[in-house]
Amino acid sequence: MASPSSKQPSKAPSSPLKTAYLVLYNAASAAAWAVVLARTVSLCALPGPLFVYDGVGQWAKWTQTMAAMEILHSTLGVVRAPLFTTLMQVSSRFLLVWAIVDSFPFLAFSPVYSSMLVAWSVTEVIRYSYFALSLSGWQPAALTWLRYNTFFVLYPVGILSECSLIYMAADPAGMRSPLEKYLLYAILVIYVPGAYVLYTHMMTQRKKIMRAKKAKGDRATR
Repeated sequence: MASPSSKQPSKAPSSPLKTAYLVLYNAASAAAWAVVLARTVSLCALPGPLFVYDGVGQWAKWTQTMAAMEILHSTLGVVRAPLFTTLMQVSSRFLLVWAIVDSFPFLAFSPVYSSMLVAWSVTEVIRYSYFALSLSGWQPAALTWLRYNTFFVLYPVGILSECSLIYMAADPAGMRSPLEKYLLYAILVIYVPGAYVLYTHMMTQRKKIMRAKKAKGDRATR
């Protein structure tokens, strides 16, 4: 889907080693996605979207592949993220970077590939930075606001971009096997309820965080 940003912020784990690992993982992921964002924006602004895949496609693919660690984190209980939601998010992105764009690189010439990377990378820079700082004991108010509000725009942009690429891949995939074409159409149908699940989950998390912030602010003013 558009983004794995529906993960719940974990409480700082009791083990200093685990905390240090998660801080390092999230900081490294934020930096990697910042590279994707900077390259995508600069390439779109100067030579144009046609050059985005050549300039950042491989980096984006392997940066997203690194997110497979999050399935392991959830499975082992390293973080409190729901395993089913994590699987949905990571697998949908693997579909895009490996089965779609890696198989049919010419699809990346479309502007929707660039819009997808922008939506993904902005979301991930915010999300991973938020977790890295939270685990370090620091939660900037501005970053918390971005974490729980930017999805209103980024989710639709990301999901529409992903769906467009999957739809465009159906015909070339059908030339290899008719089954592949209909499988991609079936995935598009699944995207509708899947997007709803992720969006409403993020809304629930936003409500919890905003309510907690408001209660904390009220106590501070008493």
